[in-house]
Amino acid sequence: MTPNPPRSRVKALGDAPRMGRKIVREKVYLTYPTKLLREPVIYQLGHKFDVVTNIRGANISAETGLVALEIDGSASQVAAAIQWLRDLGVQVEPIAKNVIE
Repeated sequence: MTPNPPRSRVKALGDAPRMGRKIVREKVYLTYPTKLLREPVIYQLGHKFDVVTNIRGANISAETGLVALEIDGSASQVAAAIQWLRDLGVQVEPIAKNVIE
C-alpha cells in the first residue's frame, strides 16, 4: 500500500480556520538594503515561520530592492515574520488595501 503524499503548506494553512486558527493576509512593501540583495530572505521567511509568501511584484537594482509581498498565516506568525524582516534591516511598509489585486 502506498502512503499518502505529504500535505502542502498551503493546504495546511487553508485548514487552519477549522483547527481554531484564524488566517490573516498582510500586504507589504519590502525595501532591501544593498547587503541583503543576494540573500534568499523570502525563502528563509517561509521556512522560519509558518507562513505562505506570494511575491506580487519586484524591482531590483544594484543598490536596493523593492518587493510587494503577501504574507499569509496566523496573526502571531505573520507578526513574528515581519519583525524578523525588520531585525534583518529590511524596511517593511504596509500596502494600502486593494492596491495589488
